Amino acid sequence: MTGQHIHSQNNSASTKEPRFALHRTVVMVGMMGSGKTAIGRALANRLNTEFLDSDAEIETAAAASIAEIFARDGEAFFRDREFEVIGRLLSGEPCILSTGGGAFLSERNRRQIHDKGISVWLDADVDLLWERVKNKDTRPLLKTENPRQTLRDLIEARVPFYRQADIAVLTRAGYSIEKTTDKVIEALLARPDVLERAE
Repeated sequence: MTGQHIHSQNNSASTKEPRFALHRTVVMVGMMGSGKTAIGRALANRLNTEFLDSDAEIETAAAASIAEIFARDGEAFFRDREFEVIGRLLSGEPCILSTGGGAFLSERNRRQIHDKGISVWLDADVDLLWERVKNKDTRPLLKTENPRQTLRDLIEARVPFYRQADIAVLTRAGYSIEKTTDKVIEALLARPDVLERAE
């Protein structure tokens, strides 16, 4: 009797959530504060796959924070390490990969992401981004006299690059993590070479 009860519980658990087959690594791109980490983690959880963060991998390899690497070695050094780490992560099993805000500006990064994975741009406006980053001191590019204007300038400079992403998903202040994640999954399912519902 007990065994039958356990079996029925397992059965209902397995049919509760849709199952997915992920064929290519999904690379989250966009501005700082756009939700690449939060949405990336939720997406990985929904797709039952691994979540990786290129900035975290760089920090681990360098035994230093991104801010420290920028200050000590300069941005060019950091971008070279970033390219190497993203390439290594793209060569592994398909997963969800969050990248730093400047990663997709690099033509060589865009090329390797397009060739080995698929890019998803989380498109957020300046008000939402500012609300999320204004109280954080971990953003080296915003250590200026007018950080909000700096953020606006960064958005204007970077949007033409982000627009080259394979998929764009709007994220707004009223959207929950779950709603934005739903929108990303819906967009990915339009690409069966990337994501399919598994039987």
